[in-house]
Amino acid sequence: MLFPEEEYMERLGRLRALMVERDVDLVIADEAEMMHYFTGFAISENLYRAVVIPKQGAPTMIVRLLDEQPFLKAAWFDNRRTFDDLEDPVTVIAEIIKAGGGRRVGLDMNSYCMPAKRFGHLTDLLPAVTFIDFSNAFRPMRLIKSVREVNVMRKAAGVADEAMRRAISATTPGSSSRTAAAVASASFIELGADFGRTGPITVGHGWNFLHGKLSDNPLEPGTVLHLELVPKVNGYCARLMRPAVMGTPSAELRDAATTLIEIQDRQIAAMVPGAVARDVDAILRQGVLNAGLREDYVNNTGYTLGYYFEQAPRTSDFTRLFTTEAEWRLKAGMTFHMYTSAVAGIAFSETVLVTDDGPERLTKTERKLFQCGDAV
Repeated sequence: MLFPEEEYMERLGRLRALMVERDVDLVIADEAEMMHYFTGFAISENLYRAVVIPKQGAPTMIVRLLDEQPFLKAAWFDNRRTFDDLEDPVTVIAEIIKAGGGRRVGLDMNSYCMPAKRFGHLTDLLPAVTFIDFSNAFRPMRLIKSVREVNVMRKAAGVADEAMRRAISATTPGSSSRTAAAVASASFIELGADFGRTGPITVGHGWNFLHGKLSDNPLEPGTVLHLELVPKVNGYCARLMRPAVMGTPSAELRDAATTLIEIQDRQIAAMVPGAVARDVDAILRQGVLNAGLREDYVNNTGYTLGYYFEQAPRTSDFTRLFTTEAEWRLKAGMTFHMYTSAVAGIAFSETVLVTDDGPERLTKTERKLFQCGDAV
Protein backbone atom coordinates (compact mmCIF):
# COMPACT_ATOMS: atom_id res chain seq x y z
CA MET A 1 0.00 0.00 0.00
CA LEU A 2 1.51 3.30 -1.12
CA PHE A 3 -0.12 5.57 1.49
CA PRO A 4 -1.62 4.90 4.92
CA GLU A 5 -5.34 4.24 5.14
CA GLU A 6 -6.03 7.72 6.50
CA GLU A 7 -4.99 9.22 3.15
CA TYR A 8 -7.65 7.22 1.31
CA MET A 9 -10.29 7.88 3.96
CA GLU A 10 -9.77 11.62 3.50
CA ARG A 11 -10.29 11.21 -0.24
CA LEU A 12 -13.41 9.13 0.30
CA GLY A 13 -14.72 11.75 2.70
CA ARG A 14 -14.52 14.43 0.02
CA LEU A 15 -16.14 12.13 -2.55
CA ARG A 16 -18.96 11.21 -0.19
CA ALA A 17 -19.68 14.85 0.54
CA LEU A 18 -20.23 15.29 -3.20
CA MET A 19 -22.41 12.20 -3.29
CA VAL A 20 -24.65 13.65 -0.57
CA GLU A 21 -24.74 17.00 -2.39
CA ARG A 22 -25.81 15.32 -5.63
CA ASP A 23 -28.10 12.76 -4.00
CA VAL A 24 -26.11 9.79 -5.27
CA ASP A 25 -26.23 6.35 -3.61
CA LEU A 26 -23.20 4.75 -5.24
CA VAL A 27 -20.33 5.80 -7.48
CA ILE A 28 -18.50 3.74 -10.10
CA ALA A 29 -14.83 4.64 -10.67
CA ASP A 30 -13.30 2.79 -13.60
CA GLU A 31 -10.49 4.92 -15.05
CA ALA A 32 -7.19 3.60 -13.74
CA GLU A 33 -6.19 6.97 -12.29
CA MET A 34 -9.42 7.30 -10.31
CA MET A 35 -9.39 3.67 -9.15
CA HIS A 36 -5.88 4.23 -7.88
CA TYR A 37 -6.86 7.46 -6.16
CA PHE A 38 -9.58 5.82 -4.10
CA THR A 39 -8.16 2.30 -3.65
CA GLY A 40 -4.38 2.36 -4.12
CA PHE A 41 -4.78 -0.22 -6.90
CA ALA A 42 -4.77 0.15 -10.68
CA ILE A 43 -4.68 -2.37 -13.48
CA SER A 44 -4.97 -2.31 -17.26
CA GLU A 45 -8.30 -3.05 -18.90
CA ASN A 46 -7.79 -6.43 -20.49
CA LEU A 47 -11.25 -7.07 -19.06
CA TYR A 48 -13.46 -4.39 -17.54
CA ARG A 49 -12.90 -3.71 -13.84
CA ALA A 50 -14.07 -0.97 -11.51
CA VAL A 51 -14.59 0.01 -7.90
CA VAL A 52 -18.09 0.68 -6.57
CA ILE A 53 -18.13 3.18 -3.71
CA PRO A 54 -21.17 3.56 -1.43
CA LYS A 55 -21.98 6.56 0.76
CA GLN A 56 -21.17 4.44 3.80
CA GLY A 57 -19.05 1.36 4.32
CA ALA A 58 -16.16 -0.13 2.38
CA PRO A 59 -15.92 0.09 -1.40
CA THR A 60 -16.20 -3.08 -3.46
CA MET A 61 -13.52 -3.82 -6.03
CA ILE A 62 -14.75 -5.79 -9.03
CA VAL A 63 -11.56 -7.43 -10.23
CA ARG A 64 -10.47 -10.24 -12.49
CA LEU A 65 -9.53 -13.35 -10.48
CA LEU A 66 -6.12 -13.32 -12.14
CA ASP A 67 -5.53 -9.87 -10.61
CA GLU A 68 -6.80 -10.62 -7.11
CA GLN A 69 -3.38 -10.89 -5.46
CA PRO A 70 -2.03 -7.62 -6.92
CA PHE A 71 -5.22 -5.93 -5.68
CA LEU A 72 -4.84 -7.31 -2.16
CA LYS A 73 -1.22 -6.22 -2.06
CA ALA A 74 -1.86 -2.65 -3.24
CA ALA A 75 -5.27 -1.67 -1.84
CA TRP A 76 -6.10 -0.41 1.63
CA PHE A 77 -9.20 -2.66 1.86
CA ASP A 78 -9.91 -6.25 0.84
CA ASN A 79 -13.63 -6.13 -0.02
CA ARG A 80 -13.83 -7.48 -3.56
CA ARG A 81 -15.91 -9.49 -6.00
CA THR A 82 -13.71 -11.48 -8.34
CA PHE A 83 -14.75 -12.83 -11.73
CA ASP A 84 -13.18 -15.39 -14.02
CA ASP A 85 -12.48 -14.87 -17.69
CA LEU A 86 -15.76 -16.43 -18.77
CA GLU A 87 -17.90 -14.08 -16.67
CA ASP A 88 -19.19 -10.68 -17.77
CA PRO A 89 -17.76 -8.03 -15.39
CA VAL A 90 -20.47 -5.52 -16.34
CA THR A 91 -23.10 -8.00 -15.15
CA VAL A 92 -21.13 -8.43 -11.92
CA ILE A 93 -21.11 -4.67 -11.35
CA ALA A 94 -24.84 -4.52 -12.01
CA GLU A 95 -25.35 -7.21 -9.37
CA ILE A 96 -23.28 -5.23 -6.85
CA ILE A 97 -25.34 -2.10 -7.55
CA LYS A 98 -28.62 -3.96 -7.15
CA ALA A 99 -27.44 -5.53 -3.90
CA GLY A 100 -26.42 -2.11 -2.62
CA GLY A 101 -29.84 -0.65 -3.33
CA GLY A 102 -28.45 2.00 -5.64
CA ARG A 103 -31.07 4.04 -7.50
CA ARG A 104 -28.91 7.04 -8.37
CA VAL A 105 -25.39 6.07 -9.42
CA GLY A 106 -22.52 8.43 -10.15
CA LEU A 107 -20.42 7.63 -13.21
CA ASP A 108 -17.73 9.44 -15.18
CA MET A 109 -19.48 9.86 -18.53
CA ASN A 110 -16.15 10.91 -20.06
CA SER A 111 -14.28 7.82 -18.87
CA TYR A 112 -12.06 6.10 -21.41
CA CYS A 113 -13.31 2.82 -19.87
CA MET A 114 -17.00 3.48 -20.57
CA PRO A 115 -17.60 3.43 -24.35
CA ALA A 116 -21.15 3.75 -25.64
CA LYS A 117 -21.71 0.03 -26.12
CA ARG A 118 -20.63 -0.80 -22.57
CA PHE A 119 -22.76 1.97 -21.12
CA GLY A 120 -25.73 0.67 -23.09
CA HIS A 121 -25.12 -2.80 -21.70
CA LEU A 122 -24.97 -1.43 -18.15
CA THR A 123 -28.16 0.59 -18.50
CA ASP A 124 -29.97 -2.40 -20.00
CA LEU A 125 -29.05 -4.40 -16.89
CA LEU A 126 -30.13 -1.58 -14.56
CA PRO A 127 -33.32 -0.07 -16.05
CA ALA A 128 -34.41 1.36 -12.69
CA VAL A 129 -31.13 3.21 -12.10
CA THR A 130 -30.50 6.86 -12.95
CA PHE A 131 -26.88 7.56 -13.84
CA ILE A 132 -25.46 10.92 -12.72
CA ASP A 133 -22.47 12.36 -14.56
CA PHE A 134 -19.45 12.71 -12.24
CA SER A 135 -16.97 13.66 -14.96
CA ASN A 136 -16.72 17.20 -13.57
CA ALA A 137 -16.14 15.87 -10.05
CA PHE A 138 -13.56 13.12 -10.27
CA ARG A 139 -10.53 14.77 -11.86
CA PRO A 140 -10.70 18.06 -9.93
CA MET A 141 -10.49 16.04 -6.71
CA ARG A 142 -6.91 15.14 -7.63
CA LEU A 143 -5.72 18.71 -8.25
CA ILE A 144 -4.52 19.46 -4.72
CA LYS A 145 -1.71 17.07 -3.84
CA SER A 146 -1.19 15.88 -0.29
CA VAL A 147 2.21 16.17 1.37
CA ARG A 148 2.69 12.43 0.79
CA GLU A 149 1.92 12.77 -2.91
CA VAL A 150 4.33 15.69 -3.27
CA ASN A 151 7.07 13.70 -1.57
CA VAL A 152 6.69 10.94 -4.17
CA MET A 153 6.81 13.54 -6.95
CA ARG A 154 10.02 14.91 -5.42
CA LYS A 155 11.57 11.48 -5.87
CA ALA A 156 10.45 11.39 -9.49
CA ALA A 157 11.90 14.86 -10.04
CA GLY A 158 15.22 13.70 -8.60
CA VAL A 159 15.23 10.82 -11.07
CA ALA A 160 14.57 13.25 -13.92
CA ASP A 161 17.42 15.53 -12.88
CA GLU A 162 20.02 12.78 -12.54
CA ALA A 163 18.91 10.98 -15.71
CA MET A 164 19.11 14.28 -17.61
CA ARG A 165 22.64 14.83 -16.36
CA ARG A 166 23.73 11.37 -17.47
CA ALA A 167 22.00 11.53 -20.86
CA ILE A 168 23.54 14.87 -21.82
CA SER A 169 26.98 13.75 -20.66
CA ALA A 170 26.72 10.60 -22.80
CA THR A 171 25.99 12.40 -26.10
CA THR A 172 29.54 12.64 -27.36
CA PRO A 173 30.36 13.17 -31.06
CA GLY A 174 29.01 10.33 -33.18
CA SER A 175 26.13 9.60 -30.81
CA SER A 176 22.44 9.87 -31.68
CA SER A 177 19.19 10.62 -29.93
CA ARG A 178 18.92 6.87 -29.34
CA THR A 179 22.20 7.01 -27.40
CA ALA A 180 20.75 9.58 -25.03
CA ALA A 181 17.51 7.60 -24.68
CA ALA A 182 19.37 4.40 -23.81
CA VAL A 183 21.29 6.14 -21.04
CA ALA A 184 18.19 7.87 -19.69
CA SER A 185 16.16 4.66 -19.75
CA ALA A 186 18.80 2.66 -17.89
CA SER A 187 19.11 5.51 -15.39
CA PHE A 188 15.38 5.45 -14.72
CA ILE A 189 15.53 1.78 -13.75
CA GLU A 190 18.67 2.19 -11.66
CA LEU A 191 17.38 5.27 -9.83
CA GLY A 192 14.03 3.78 -8.83
CA ALA A 193 11.54 4.80 -11.52
CA ASP A 194 8.67 2.43 -12.29
CA PHE A 195 9.98 1.58 -15.76
CA GLY A 196 12.36 2.82 -18.44
CA ARG A 197 10.05 4.75 -20.77
CA THR A 198 11.88 8.05 -21.08
CA GLY A 199 9.58 10.43 -22.89
CA PRO A 200 10.30 12.12 -26.24
CA ILE A 201 13.97 12.45 -27.15
CA THR A 202 14.45 13.82 -30.64
CA VAL A 203 16.08 16.51 -32.75
CA GLY A 204 14.73 20.04 -32.41
CA HIS A 205 13.39 21.71 -35.57
CA GLY A 206 11.03 24.70 -35.44
CA TRP A 207 8.85 24.86 -32.30
CA ASN A 208 6.48 21.88 -32.68
CA PHE A 209 9.01 19.05 -32.52
CA LEU A 210 8.24 18.06 -28.93
CA HIS A 211 6.65 14.69 -29.70
CA GLY A 212 9.22 13.59 -32.28
CA LYS A 213 10.78 10.13 -32.49
CA LEU A 214 14.17 8.58 -31.84
CA SER A 215 16.75 8.36 -34.61
CA ASP A 216 19.91 6.36 -35.22
CA ASN A 217 21.43 9.25 -37.18
CA PRO A 218 24.53 10.77 -35.56
CA LEU A 219 24.01 14.27 -34.22
CA GLU A 220 25.68 16.71 -36.60
CA PRO A 221 27.50 19.85 -35.36
CA GLY A 222 24.93 22.53 -34.61
CA THR A 223 22.09 20.01 -34.16
CA VAL A 224 19.88 20.54 -31.13
CA LEU A 225 19.02 17.44 -29.12
CA HIS A 226 15.66 17.77 -27.37
CA LEU A 227 15.23 15.73 -24.19
CA GLU A 228 11.94 15.43 -22.33
CA LEU A 229 12.21 13.04 -19.41
CA VAL A 230 9.03 11.80 -17.73
CA PRO A 231 9.97 9.34 -14.95
CA LYS A 232 7.24 7.88 -12.77
CA VAL A 233 7.67 6.73 -9.18
CA ASN A 234 4.70 4.76 -7.88
CA GLY A 235 2.81 6.24 -10.83
CA TYR A 236 3.54 9.86 -9.88
CA CYS A 237 5.30 11.72 -12.67
CA ALA A 238 7.80 14.55 -12.90
CA ARG A 239 8.67 16.10 -16.25
CA LEU A 240 11.72 17.98 -17.42
CA MET A 241 12.82 19.36 -20.82
CA ARG A 242 16.27 20.58 -21.75
CA PRO A 243 18.03 21.23 -25.08
CA ALA A 244 21.64 20.26 -25.79
CA VAL A 245 23.48 21.34 -28.92
CA MET A 246 26.19 19.25 -30.57
CA GLY A 247 29.30 21.40 -30.71
CA THR A 248 29.51 25.12 -30.08
CA PRO A 249 26.12 26.85 -30.26
CA SER A 250 25.63 29.84 -32.51
CA ALA A 251 25.16 33.27 -30.98
CA GLU A 252 21.57 33.27 -32.25
CA LEU A 253 20.84 29.98 -30.51
CA ARG A 254 22.41 31.13 -27.25
CA ASP A 255 20.46 34.38 -27.32
CA ALA A 256 17.18 32.57 -28.05
CA ALA A 257 17.75 30.20 -25.14
CA THR A 258 18.64 33.00 -22.75
CA THR A 259 15.53 34.98 -23.69
CA LEU A 260 13.21 31.97 -23.52
CA ILE A 261 14.50 31.04 -20.06
CA GLU A 262 14.09 34.60 -18.77
CA ILE A 263 10.48 34.76 -19.96
CA GLN A 264 9.59 31.38 -18.48
CA ASP A 265 11.30 32.31 -15.21
CA ARG A 266 8.93 35.28 -14.95
CA GLN A 267 5.96 33.04 -15.66
CA ILE A 268 6.94 30.53 -12.99
CA ALA A 269 7.54 33.33 -10.47
CA ALA A 270 3.91 34.42 -10.99
CA MET A 271 2.53 30.99 -9.99
CA VAL A 272 1.27 31.99 -6.57
CA PRO A 273 -1.99 31.00 -4.83
CA GLY A 274 -4.88 33.08 -6.14
CA ALA A 275 -3.26 33.91 -9.47
CA VAL A 276 -5.58 33.62 -12.47
CA ALA A 277 -4.27 31.03 -14.91
CA ARG A 278 -4.78 33.17 -18.03
CA ASP A 279 -2.64 35.94 -16.48
CA VAL A 280 0.14 33.46 -15.76
CA ASP A 281 -0.19 32.11 -19.28
CA ALA A 282 0.01 35.58 -20.82
CA ILE A 283 3.43 36.25 -19.29
CA LEU A 284 4.99 33.48 -21.34
CA ARG A 285 2.74 33.54 -24.39
CA GLN A 286 3.02 37.28 -25.03
CA GLY A 287 6.62 37.37 -23.95
CA VAL A 288 7.64 34.76 -26.49
CA LEU A 289 5.67 36.44 -29.26
CA ASN A 290 6.97 39.91 -28.41
CA ALA A 291 10.54 38.59 -28.42
CA GLY A 292 10.06 37.10 -31.89
CA LEU A 293 10.85 33.58 -30.70
CA ARG A 294 7.71 32.27 -32.43
CA GLU A 295 5.34 33.68 -35.02
CA ASP A 296 2.31 32.30 -33.19
CA TYR A 297 1.56 30.46 -29.95
CA VAL A 298 -1.33 28.04 -30.39
CA ASN A 299 -0.61 25.48 -27.64
CA ASN A 300 -1.06 25.71 -23.88
CA THR A 301 1.88 26.74 -21.69
CA GLY A 302 1.33 24.28 -18.83
CA TYR A 303 -0.95 21.54 -17.52
CA THR A 304 -1.75 19.43 -14.48
CA LEU A 305 0.87 16.97 -13.32
CA GLY A 306 0.51 14.05 -10.93
CA TYR A 307 -0.38 10.36 -11.10
CA TYR A 308 -0.56 8.71 -14.53
CA PHE A 309 -1.35 5.06 -15.06
CA GLU A 310 1.34 3.48 -17.20
CA GLN A 311 -1.02 2.02 -19.81
CA ALA A 312 -3.76 4.64 -19.95
CA PRO A 313 -4.56 6.30 -23.30
CA ARG A 314 -4.03 9.78 -21.85
CA THR A 315 -0.34 10.55 -21.45
CA SER A 316 -1.00 14.07 -20.12
CA ASP A 317 -3.56 15.42 -17.65
CA PHE A 318 -5.39 18.45 -19.04
CA THR A 319 -7.73 18.89 -16.06
CA ARG A 320 -6.25 22.37 -15.78
CA LEU A 321 -4.57 24.14 -18.69
CA PHE A 322 -2.76 27.46 -18.93
CA THR A 323 -4.41 29.14 -21.93
CA THR A 324 -5.64 32.58 -22.96
CA GLU A 325 -9.14 31.76 -21.68
CA ALA A 326 -8.30 29.95 -18.44
CA GLU A 327 -10.35 31.59 -15.67
CA TRP A 328 -9.42 29.19 -12.86
CA ARG A 329 -7.14 30.22 -10.01
CA LEU A 330 -4.03 28.55 -8.72
CA LYS A 331 -4.12 26.97 -5.26
CA ALA A 332 -1.41 25.71 -2.94
CA GLY A 333 -0.78 22.01 -3.50
CA MET A 334 -1.33 22.09 -7.26
CA THR A 335 1.46 20.65 -9.43
CA PHE A 336 2.08 21.48 -13.07
CA HIS A 337 4.30 20.77 -16.04
CA MET A 338 5.23 24.22 -17.35
CA TYR A 339 6.81 24.09 -20.79
CA THR A 340 7.74 26.30 -23.71
CA SER A 341 9.51 26.07 -27.05
CA ALA A 342 10.91 28.40 -29.69
CA VAL A 343 11.29 28.24 -33.46
CA ALA A 344 15.04 27.86 -32.94
CA GLY A 345 14.37 24.22 -32.01
CA ILE A 346 14.77 24.55 -28.24
CA ALA A 347 12.41 23.78 -25.37
CA PHE A 348 12.51 24.09 -21.60
CA SER A 349 10.17 22.75 -18.95
CA GLU A 350 9.87 22.25 -15.20
CA THR A 351 7.78 20.40 -12.68
CA VAL A 352 6.35 23.16 -10.48
CA LEU A 353 4.57 22.94 -7.12
CA VAL A 354 2.40 25.86 -5.99
CA THR A 355 2.93 26.53 -2.28
CA ASP A 356 1.60 29.09 0.18
CA ASP A 357 4.97 30.81 -0.15
CA GLY A 358 4.95 30.78 -3.94
CA PRO A 359 6.18 28.41 -6.66
CA GLU A 360 8.74 25.68 -6.04
CA ARG A 361 10.60 23.95 -8.85
CA LEU A 362 10.71 20.26 -7.98
CA THR A 363 13.09 19.68 -10.91
CA LYS A 364 16.45 21.28 -10.13
CA THR A 365 18.53 20.89 -13.32
CA GLU A 366 20.32 24.09 -14.31
CA ARG A 367 18.25 26.18 -16.69
CA LYS A 368 20.50 26.70 -19.69
CA LEU A 369 21.28 25.52 -23.20
CA PHE A 370 23.64 22.62 -22.70
CA GLN A 371 26.30 21.30 -25.06
CA CYS A 372 26.21 17.59 -25.82
CA GLY A 373 28.82 15.81 -23.75
CA ASP A 374 28.75 18.40 -20.97
CA ALA A 375 29.73 17.06 -17.56
CA VAL A 376 26.52 18.44 -16.05
